[in-house]
Formats: sequence, structure tokens, C-alpha cells
Amino acid sequence: MGEVKRIGILTSGGDCAGLNAVIRAVVFRATEYNWKVLGISRATNGLMARPPEFTPLEIEKVDRSLTHGGTFLGTTNKGNPFAFPMPDGQIVDRSEEIIEGYRILGLDAIIGIGGDGSMAILRKLAQQGGMNLVTIPKTIDNDVDITERSIGFDTAVNIATEALDRLHFTAASHSRVMILEVMGRDAGHIAISAGIAGGADVILIPEIPYKISNLCRKLAERQAQGKNYSLIIVSEAVKTELGDAINCTHAHGEQRYGGIGQYLADTIHACNGAETRVMVLGHVQRGGTPSPLDRLLASAFGVAAVDLIAEGRFDRMVGWHDRQVIDVPIRDAIQRYCVVDPDSTLVKTARGLGIYLGD
Repeated sequence: MGEVKRIGILTSGGDCAGLNAVIRAVVFRATEYNWKVLGISRATNGLMARPPEFTPLEIEKVDRSLTHGGTFLGTTNKGNPFAFPMPDGQIVDRSEEIIEGYRILGLDAIIGIGGDGSMAILRKLAQQGGMNLVTIPKTIDNDVDITERSIGFDTAVNIATEALDRLHFTAASHSRVMILEVMGRDAGHIAISAGIAGGADVILIPEIPYKISNLCRKLAERQAQGKNYSLIIVSEAVKTELGDAINCTHAHGEQRYGGIGQYLADTIHACNGAETRVMVLGHVQRGGTPSPLDRLLASAFGVAAVDLIAEGRFDRMVGWHDRQVIDVPIRDAIQRYCVVDPDSTLVKTARGLGIYLGD
């Protein structure tokens, strides 16, 4: 690879807090190398557009973005470029258009910020087109392997914890069972972290099965101890006791997780007659000001990604392990989905606190 002059950066997949802080760090560090940074609009869609859609990024443009939520570059979690749905209903492979867009912009390398699905697509594009790629993990679900933390996770946990903090008071005032349904896709990281931090009495995650009878017994025990309310936090991917997934239908017929909270509320009421209410936290977990920890991780990841480009080390993902930044092959980071280990410290902690976590 010759001298680096221009690098691109894009955000792909669902939004989360901390993305703008990553972009800011990349621009600051790249400026130290006297490189130009192009912010690609709407993930790979910006490279498919003709002309490619981008924004030149300089320190003055990103300097105040450290605390801003979302991504000012825009993103998308729809439309796999290798099987892209067209307006006329056709499915078209548009991967070469993205690679051509990379060439048109004269990029020497590109930094992709995304989850495991986005990184898999970007890596396939990079291999096909000879694009120099470095990735940064971001997902509120914290399900990317090898890295201990991904951008956005800490903020999502903080928001879920604050919701539990607030629900304590209204639950106690009305002697109710309050159920908080949180995101997380197929992993229970948000639920178990926020559940412990927020003082939940029951934590249900996809990785550990449960029985309604035992859950209701836990609630009855609390009542017998003179505790007039209970808090339950449940991850969106938790199934019914019989193992059935609960989904809701969105626009264009898209099926997504949603509804386990209401299922539990109805089942608990039928079991012991408890007055139960449900709060679905939803996309609130993705928005807002990033936490200090997410800002720190974003800054460290952004600097490290630029340094990898300077060293000519591509096809790698930066990550966090043992209180420092590491880098690993992207292939290794995406080959396994990182769920909650039933023997992990957090699971043992929850059980040690008397929290019902399943059977």
C-alpha cells in the first residue's frame, strides 16, 4: 500500500450513543497524519449513490459532536448489498457499485463502525474489491465476540437502569408488579446488567429457561415478606415457557421481537392475580447523550483504528480487553455470537442476591 491520503468512515446497522464520538476521534487522529477523512452517508448506500454521497470531515465540523447521540452520517440496517431489494421487487447484487464508489472517492482505506452483521458484509465487500478495511464494534446488545464492550452498550444499560430506578416508586405506590421489557436481540446482556444495577427482583434472559410457577412463587415469597411490589426485567428475545418466540409485525411485514412483557403480565395475573403493568423501553435505549464510558471507548477505538491504517494492518477489528484496546482479525470477532454465559460472574451475582433468574 502506498502513502495514505484519504480514508472513509461509515456507520452501519442500528444507531446507538457514541457513534459521533468515534467519528470525532477518527478525524482528530487522522489530522495528526495529515490525512483527509470522508464521512460516507447512510452506510454503504452512500457508496452506491452516483455520485457517491459523502461529507468532508474536519476538526471544526466534529469538534462538538462528542456528546451527541445517533450518527450525523446516517445509517441503515436494511438492504444487504449482495441481495438488495429494488423498488420493482427484484433482488440485485449491488456489491460492485459499492466497490466502485470506494474507487471513485479515491479512498486508501475505510473504517466501518457496526455490529457483527455489518462487519460480515463489509468484510465480504473488502475481500471482493481489495478494499482496505478496519472495523469498530458498536451495538447496544454487546453481542460481538472477543471485545468485552461495544460502543453503545453502556449507555443502553444506564438508560434501562434509570427506568428501573423510576419504576421502583410507582410500583411501590400502587403495590404492583412492574415489568420492563428491554432490547438485546438474542443476548441478555442489557437485561442482566441493568437488572442487577437497578435492583430487579426477577431477570429473564434468552440464555436461561424459566418456569412461570417458580416465577410466581418468587413474587408470592416477596408478598409474604411484607414487600408489596416487585420489579421484573425481561429481554425482548425471551420465549414463552413452552419455548415459543413472541414477535410483532412492523411496516412492510417485518417481524421483530416484541411482546414478551405483555405475555408475562397476562400469565402472572392469571397465576396469582397480581396487578401487573408493562413498560417497553424500546428505542429509548439507542438514543440520548452517550455515557462517559461510551465516550472513552469511542475515543480509544477511533484513535486505534486510524493507527492500524497507518501501520498497514487491515481486515482487523479494534476491541476492548483487560482495560486496554486490542485488535483482532474481523473473521474471529464475527464467527461466534456472544451471549450471556450461564456460568458467568453476573449470573452468579444475580443468584447470590436472591434474584430469580430462571431454572
